[in-house]
Amino acid sequence: MKNQNPRRSQSLNSDIISTLPLNIIEDILTRMPIRDALRTSVLSKRWRYTWRGMPKLTFKDDMIAMSSDIYYMLRKCKLVHAIFHVLLLHNGPETLVFKCSVFHLHMESDIALIISYLARRTKVKKLFFSSDDRSYKLPVSFFSLQGLEFVYLYNCTFEPPLTFNGFSSLTSIRIWNVDVSAQMLQQFLSKCPQLVNLRLVGCQKVLDFVAGENKFTFGDLLQCVPLIQTLDISKYYMKVYLCAGGMPHKLPTSLVHLKNLFLNVCLVEQNEISSALCIIRSSPVLERINFLMSDNEKLPVQQTPTNFLDPEDYPDLKLDYLVKLEIENFSKLPLEMKFVKLIMAKSPLLKKVKIELNDNISVDEEMKMLKDMLRLPFLRASPCAELVIDRPLGFKKWRLRRV
Repeated sequence: MKNQNPRRSQSLNSDIISTLPLNIIEDILTRMPIRDALRTSVLSKRWRYTWRGMPKLTFKDDMIAMSSDIYYMLRKCKLVHAIFHVLLLHNGPETLVFKCSVFHLHMESDIALIISYLARRTKVKKLFFSSDDRSYKLPVSFFSLQGLEFVYLYNCTFEPPLTFNGFSSLTSIRIWNVDVSAQMLQQFLSKCPQLVNLRLVGCQKVLDFVAGENKFTFGDLLQCVPLIQTLDISKYYMKVYLCAGGMPHKLPTSLVHLKNLFLNVCLVEQNEISSALCIIRSSPVLERINFLMSDNEKLPVQQTPTNFLDPEDYPDLKLDYLVKLEIENFSKLPLEMKFVKLIMAKSPLLKKVKIELNDNISVDEEMKMLKDMLRLPFLRASPCAELVIDRPLGFKKWRLRRV
């Protein structure tokens, strides 16, 4: 029997994963459910404490596996114990990402303790928090997380204390179904000087909550975020701020950094069109516009001047950097068509116009729209713009060049 090559035998028996650099191992662990990441401690001495340096901690209420007949309070206690167990043993230099999603256990008081602990012991750069109760008010300790750079909040109440001095490093915030008054939102945004990404997504209840206290306009809100690069506003937040007096022809201070604009608008309502145009007109370096049409078929079409949205009436509208226009839920209303033509007439670098049709648009109506876009003469600033028309799933997609 021939002797085996000791080097070859050693290579076959080696633990390839354990030989990886520690930062790669930690990254692998962060992609696993945290319960499984902790279980790697039993693999070997090498793995016993590896998870403790994970730069991302994600906790969900389903991480505690128990039979459905167990009283939920026991499950809640086990989850809280597990979270604090991880936090106490975690010895990473900083927690880069902290995610906590609790939808069934009503852990309001416990979350306050957890966030308070984070504010005292670690440096959280990214915080994701999701709750099942919109009436849950974020604890004051949340506003002490001074290292925050990214915040995602879902389903809670947001009220900065009077002592809040701001988040000097915060660059991105997304709030979804969050109850916040207009004044509180203004106070918060004005104290986040580095904010470049703002997403406000809400539902009808949010509108009901803030409308009675609103005393400033959408224009006032935008003045709080002078460095904004990406702006995403849902239709209900749009309506809240529009109802306070509408928008001027142009903002007093241009949004000179805004590149990506996402708006829910109703092009049946002239004030919403004017507001959208105000933002566009005040954003000289826009590269992408995405509109989600809302309520266009539910409201009666308002009477507008025949030359409304005529490119010749907008000499100050210049989109010299715009390369992409997307419109979702397109209903083929006259004002929608005019808006598309206006943008195409003002965008010399435009490369792509993508229109996703409403489910109610028939094939015949779609063909008529295509003929209108192709045959009827209207100004096109970009000779190489591509028009893509998407049908709902299962329907044909049209792609036309040089429209």
